[in-house]
Amino acid sequence: MHPQFVDYTIIAIYFVFVLGIGFALRGRMKTSEDFFLSGRSIPGWITGLAFMSANLGALEVMGHAANAAKYGMFVNHFYWLAAMPAMCFVGVFMMPFYYGSKVRSVPEFLKRRYDEKTRTLNALSFAVMTLLVSGVDLYAMAILFQRLLNWPFWTSVVASALVVAIYIYLGGLTSSIYNEVLQFFLIVFGFLPLAILGLKAVGGFAGLQAKLPNAGYAHTWANIWRADMNPMGINWFGTIFGLGFVLSFGYWCTDFLVIQRGLAAKDMPAAQRTPLIAAVPKMFFPLMVILPGLVAISYEPVRQLLWDPAKSQYNYNQALPAMLGSLYPSGLLGIGLTALLASFMSGMAGNVTAFNTVWTFDIYQTHINPGKPDRHYLMMGKLATVFAVAAGILTAFIVLQFNNLMDYLQLLFAFFNAPLFGTFLLGMFWKRTSAHSGFWGLLSGIFAGAVHYALYHYKMITYPSDMAANFYQAIVAFVVCFVVTIVVTFFTEPRKEAELVGLVYSLTPKPRNQDLPWYERPGILAVGILGLCVVLNIIFW
Repeated sequence: MHPQFVDYTIIAIYFVFVLGIGFALRGRMKTSEDFFLSGRSIPGWITGLAFMSANLGALEVMGHAANAAKYGMFVNHFYWLAAMPAMCFVGVFMMPFYYGSKVRSVPEFLKRRYDEKTRTLNALSFAVMTLLVSGVDLYAMAILFQRLLNWPFWTSVVASALVVAIYIYLGGLTSSIYNEVLQFFLIVFGFLPLAILGLKAVGGFAGLQAKLPNAGYAHTWANIWRADMNPMGINWFGTIFGLGFVLSFGYWCTDFLVIQRGLAAKDMPAAQRTPLIAAVPKMFFPLMVILPGLVAISYEPVRQLLWDPAKSQYNYNQALPAMLGSLYPSGLLGIGLTALLASFMSGMAGNVTAFNTVWTFDIYQTHINPGKPDRHYLMMGKLATVFAVAAGILTAFIVLQFNNLMDYLQLLFAFFNAPLFGTFLLGMFWKRTSAHSGFWGLLSGIFAGAVHYALYHYKMITYPSDMAANFYQAIVAFVVCFVVTIVVTFFTEPRKEAELVGLVYSLTPKPRNQDLPWYERPGILAVGILGLCVVLNIIFW
């Protein structure tokens, strides 16, 4: 990768613009709600793009390119199976609970449905997860700075963290959201040409298919039925139940990082449309993320750059940077690099804003220092921003142990999000679920996930790939949480129905959208999105 003056100029302009947004918004951060939830005043189309862009960090861009290089077109399931149904479910069913109850975070919702100890357990586990995921984005940015400037890894991590810390400290969630909208357009303009040039380099779709490492790389569904039919080494049950249900619904329905964008919307219809608006462009992102990963492992000049002779294996995390350096001319390289930096910074910022909200409201205000003026909690949120960035610097070094970012991220989601989804599912749709059962079910699910990981790590149980292990770990954590919650419920007292209005589906008034135009009604939008998704699955069977 050999950037020229014009490439560095484009990157510098982006950094100036990002910091400028933070400085421009600093005067509007007068209350804690302004800082943490943007005053609940953002239009739906902006929160929709931000909802998707919050998921466009290293996880989506560099992680899925690495995932595609390692596992092939099977990775389409992370979009069409593991995102579309769950995002539609969030828009139609979950947002009315979150937005209508006026909660400031997911743990606060759990307090209202269950009790304080369930909220605290989720707040602590979520805080740990966000700090670990922040390290992924910093790691990805550091890799890019190493290639650009030949800086040492630790210097690159610190430089990346400083920029994120400044614009979140100044502008809070609003700064993060508007930067996420900017990032969305940067990614489209930065990576769409890469897909086109990559296909041209390998001779089109036919040439790509012929050059893939094996025939299993070229299918989304046709090789799902047995574990030995696809590079990921997982069968239909592990894929559909582990990824398509547990991991996917566990992430999109309960992860405060994305839910927070919907809570910033100006009204209930805008909040419901937020994940549905995000689903439309996300459906087509395999073209800009997965396709470059497939080209990277098929195109010999790029594939050679992925080989790590010291470890005698491919470093799939280098797939996207290697593609940019090999195929982009000067100028276009600057746009592509800026898009990468934007995605990493946005992912980092999303985790930081989620952490500072949960820490301030669900841990600090609740347990450490309650009853203080609003200004005190606003300052604590800013201090939490600095702490989260500093902790992210430390967790970035953990990622060095993994050759695929997505393997690491799905491991984290299997630990924390999978059991939480069991807690949410029973709490929302079974009014008998008791307060104590939420805590013990969630704790048991997290513990079961930890035991499963230990057994796999020490080779007491084996799977064909790390990703297959993650899928089954998610299933184990979810099932244990689900079963324990049910068992404890039958031995404890249920809460009174009057306390559950607005928290359980059968006891909650349904949003009335009949006055909206048909193209703004969440149910109709969800059906249209799922129908289009089915068509894409058939085309790329």
